[in-house]
Amino acid sequence: MQAVTEGDRRKEVRVLLDQIQAHPERDWTAARQRLATLNKLIAGPSGKPPRPQPH
Repeated sequence: MQAVTEGDRRKEVRVLLDQIQAHPERDWTAARQRLATLNKLIAGPSGKPPRPQPH
């Protein structure tokens, strides 16, 4: 089993956001909850907002 890195979490956030943008007509409740969880994990224990992603 491999450890999940911050990069993995950021990639998952990007994929979820892309899916939501591509299909806004769908019910994305679960994906939005997952995004909130991922953002909290990325922010870390200090509660600071996540660093901006380079594009």
